[in-house]
Amino acid sequence: MNSAPDILCIGSVLWDVIGRSASHMRQGSDVPGRITRLPGGVAMNIAMTLTRFGLKPGLLSAVGQDPNGHELVDACERLGCITEFLYRSEDLPTDIYMAVEGANGLIAAIADAHSLEQAGARILAPLIDGPLGQADAPWSGPVALDGNLTEALLEEIVRLPAFRAADLRIAPASPGKAERLTPFLRAGRGVLYVNLEEAGLLCMQSFDDAKTAAAALIERGAARALVTDGGKPAADATAEGVVSECPPEVLVTRVTGAGDTFMAAHIAAELRGADRATALHEALEAAATYVSGDIAS
Repeated sequence: MNSAPDILCIGSVLWDVIGRSASHMRQGSDVPGRITRLPGGVAMNIAMTLTRFGLKPGLLSAVGQDPNGHELVDACERLGCITEFLYRSEDLPTDIYMAVEGANGLIAAIADAHSLEQAGARILAPLIDGPLGQADAPWSGPVALDGNLTEALLEEIVRLPAFRAADLRIAPASPGKAERLTPFLRAGRGVLYVNLEEAGLLCMQSFDDAKTAAAALIERGAARALVTDGGKPAADATAEGVVSECPPEVLVTRVTGAGDTFMAAHIAAELRGADRATALHEALEAAATYVSGDIAS
């Protein structure tokens, strides 16, 4: 696929192996269900949602030259993503994420993103000195950045001239990696997309609601913060104030990828020129539709 991307999605592009059951589960449960393998990872989940809004996302990640990697690249292209900027390693295997979901939500998950971490800054080569950007002409479009990158690389991205003109949109890969976003707080760079737990980890305190958490992130130095809280009100905070809205009530049939869908829908809405309240509304609607299972994953 040879075309200029509308947005860059930087981070994990891997296989999602998801086991889902309609039963409530606990540790040691052995229940019937369905197991699927689909292209996934935070960067890929965001990219897939962006394609549904008519955008052309370019992927910057590490994908192996193994059979899993070749299948993954083919699948990404069929989904409308631009793969020509991927770092294709001959030595590193293609990453995999594995999760188990029950009727009571996510039971457990393991993210094997070791290849992405080992590839490090090599995934950024097309942006630093390549077809996507040069020292005197950095990328000036939107960038969706995920927290599966190492702390060292995220620290580097904050300072890299290659990102100085970019519209940075940043999300942690999981609550366990939320603190990796601290450099963006200190630098006052980018838009942070986090859930209530992740906001608490970044602020080193607990919050009762998204509105309070989003405002606290601004006080901590964030340029802008969007905080979600499951079925409770979400919030978008800037120095000018906080916008908040409650998501639609839906029957939840899946949770993996919901936050990525919210982020992608919000970015797409703002790229179309939506104001903050409208963009938040559209993102919550898209996330609700996703978790209800009304669209394909």
